[in-house]
Amino acid sequence: MSPQAPPAQSPFNPELHRVERVLCFAAHPDDIDFGAAGTIAAWTAAGVAVSYCIMTDGDAGGFDPAHRAEIIALRNVEQERAAALVGVTDIHYLHERDGFLEPNHLVMYEVVRLIREIRPDVVLSMHPERDWNRIQKSHPDHLAVGEAVTRAIYPAAENPFAYPELAESGLQAYKVPWLWLYAGPEERENHFVDVTEHVDSKLAAIHVHVSQHPDAAAMETVVRDAMRLNAQRAGFHDGVSAESFHVVAINGPGTIAGF
Repeated sequence: MSPQAPPAQSPFNPELHRVERVLCFAAHPDDIDFGAAGTIAAWTAAGVAVSYCIMTDGDAGGFDPAHRAEIIALRNVEQERAAALVGVTDIHYLHERDGFLEPNHLVMYEVVRLIREIRPDVVLSMHPERDWNRIQKSHPDHLAVGEAVTRAIYPAAENPFAYPELAESGLQAYKVPWLWLYAGPEERENHFVDVTEHVDSKLAAIHVHVSQHPDAAAMETVVRDAMRLNAQRAGFHDGVSAESFHVVAINGPGTIAGF
């Protein structure tokens, strides 16, 4: 078997590229915690302002039929508690139906509205590409989040003539510097964050979503193993845990409008 190719080099250098505001998008409550809670905890510990946008209510999630009538309220409470554990209190909900999310203009409008309102240095989103090696990462709602956010970032968020009612309300066009994608194919990943100091916070946040974990111990083992494997793929030394991303530079010194 041929050795695995090393990950592509990330265009993002934390020593050069300042991050003060981050806007994170997810399909369901708990997606962000699985995908990026360690990185988010590191950001908030450093004083970065992080906001969440959860696109669906997660109403098709869970395992206990007794929870159906209260599942939306339950999952909102779980997400708010989990977010607080990693330093996030600003949470937005689009209230789309779980399993029915589409990257349409109603959703894109809301994404553009939030981007122009928050004006983040980094937009963090689920990946729009399917992972054929682990199909569970690629729930249709996950893919829809990635597609809607990517379409919204370019060109709509930075086009002053897209959704003109937003500009009329005072939300002017904004060029997003960075897009960080999570829950995508490994071969796309090019950026790894050492989250060793924040593993406990990440796992605590995940454990809050009790409605989603029929076997919490097995879940924790899988998450710990995945973070250690990420660190190995990144070439970090033994004992490190890492989260992985596909980082895309959207606007920078070499960007030419329209190209």
